[in-house]
Amino acid sequence: MIGCVIAMDREAELLLSSMKIKKTQHMCGKTTYFGNAFGHEIVLVYSKEGKVNAAAGTCAALQAGADRILNFGVAGGLRQNTEIGKLYLIDRAVQYDFDLHQLSGKEVGTLPDEAENFLPLFCPILPYERRALGTGDRFNDSPADYELLLRLGCDIREMEGGAIAQVCKYAGVPFASVKAISDVYGSGSTTEQFRQNCALALLNLKSELKTILDAME
Repeated sequence: MIGCVIAMDREAELLLSSMKIKKTQHMCGKTTYFGNAFGHEIVLVYSKEGKVNAAAGTCAALQAGADRILNFGVAGGLRQNTEIGKLYLIDRAVQYDFDLHQLSGKEVGTLPDEAENFLPLFCPILPYERRALGTGDRFNDSPADYELLLRLGCDIREMEGGAIAQVCKYAGVPFASVKAISDVYGSGSTTEQFRQNCALALLNLKSELKTILDAME
């Protein structure tokens, strides 16, 4: 069963609108939908934004019986190699607000018992370019965050993927993520870009959901 961990209600509705919902439960404090869509058995967890919410949502999906996890949604681009509205497949993720460097001497984002700061993701066969994701519990236009993300090698940033990757690594289940770009740093206020372009990014995601779910099998 495919477990979909989705942060925003608008993102979740992309799949819920095509799902035949069998039942709804509250698990780990999260609304969880069981059903079928595009010929696939699915449990969709509406996690809400942020890393802890995403981790709890992932635990709920795993508890519900998911044996692979998918996250899709909108995200911000950091470089010129990302385009508004375009979909990208995430191949690795780092939590750029996790920092034990002063204690361990390891690079920012390196989790306990890990040698590298990026965690690899499962990459199903999909026709999207691959990009590296930076996850942190903040949405801003901070130059300091931007410089850190670039230094770490991130192309895209959002608030959930790195946490989901961490839980899935511990659980030993594959995790895939597809992101549609709603804003690009350096092209004006990311907040205003998000408001202007979110609908386009969501529309492009919705048109590709069947393809993405098929690739998860």
